Amino acid sequence: MALGFVWYNPKVFGTAWMKSTGMTEESAKGANMALIFGMSFLFSFFIAMAEQFMVIHQWHIFSILANDAGLKDPNSDVSLMVKDFMEKHGTNFRTFKHGALHGVIAGIMLALPILGTNALFERKGFKYIAINAGYWTVALALMGGVICAFA
Repeated sequence: MALGFVWYNPKVFGTAWMKSTGMTEESAKGANMALIFGMSFLFSFFIAMAEQFMVIHQWHIFSILANDAGLKDPNSDVSLMVKDFMEKHGTNFRTFKHGALHGVIAGIMLALPILGTNALFERKGFKYIAINAGYWTVALALMGGVICAFA
């Protein structure tokens, strides 16, 4: 959300974004900002919860073994294998840089097509798509980097 304050600031992309949406300062004043920021915070939390599965490769071993009954028994062969695996490989690819890379990929491969498709049907221009998809690509990169490095 902090990135949004900078990205959509009138001195950065805010003026261009408002022009591309057809929004005016007067129309923006009537908004329920508590609701907008509250829902934005909640949605950011949803995105972070989903993004951890994209940026932390170690989740995959748990998804593969989720239905294995032995996973819940700490003394089973499966649990001991997972424990050994995590001790040896649990920190592989757990860097800010790697998480940011996956965030950029998510921005280009998920956010851009979703926002672009909506924008095309809404008859918005390239500038609108570039500003919003650019924001989400940078936001997902930062979020992915933090999640991957510090989760």
